[in-house]
Amino acid sequence: MPLAAIMFAIDIALVLHAAKTGRFSPWGYIILFLPGIGGLAYLFIELIPEWLGSYHGQNARRRVALTLDPDKRYRQLRDNLEIVDTIANRAALANECLDRGRYDEALVLYRGVADLPLGREPLYFLGQARALMGLNRPADAISTLESVREAWPDYESADGHLLYARALEAADRTDEALHEYDEVGKYYPGAEPRARRAMLLARLGRGAEARTAAEEVIRSLERAPKHVRRTQAQWLAEAKRVAKA
Repeated sequence: MPLAAIMFAIDIALVLHAAKTGRFSPWGYIILFLPGIGGLAYLFIELIPEWLGSYHGQNARRRVALTLDPDKRYRQLRDNLEIVDTIANRAALANECLDRGRYDEALVLYRGVADLPLGREPLYFLGQARALMGLNRPADAISTLESVREAWPDYESADGHLLYARALEAADRTDEALHEYDEVGKYYPGAEPRARRAMLLARLGRGAEARTAAEEVIRSLERAPKHVRRTQAQWLAEAKRVAKA
């Protein structure tokens, strides 16, 4: 198809879009009387800013910004904390540090929050435990998580429970880890605990049990909706690997 015909078709599509969205005047006339240039103006002045303001557009813009400057958000949160030292600002920076692999800094920040009068909340101790796991200190993570259970016996966190099981495994307390993976797998909103249990069984040389556990994960995920399989792709792949071993 000749380029002129393609451009004409694009301009017609943009005119129809402008008409459907109530912007025919003046954009319909501009696109028609300034072929090519009018369509580009409509895209850059109307459509692209609108797209960037949408949920998906904002996500895409954040992904691009993260690729170009991965530490931008970290610097912004650090500046916010220097301007106003609040629990919220400390916790936001600590969480970003976890995401960026700055575990030493995250640990200091979370401990600083927990030392404040209004900062003794279980969530911030879970943050400490995550940082300790990142620093390869599973015994300290276990101690921190057990202190949460003692201080807040009614507090429930599926993520905290899974973290506890992972810490037990990392500390070579494998029987306890298997038990905790089994318990948290009964209510965790995802396949990770069950997949990790199958992986641990395989690592311990308990092949038949590992395959049975992995096959259960595979069956449950293959019956799940497509979007669930997409979000759980890592654990489905791990389960398949164990099942084939």
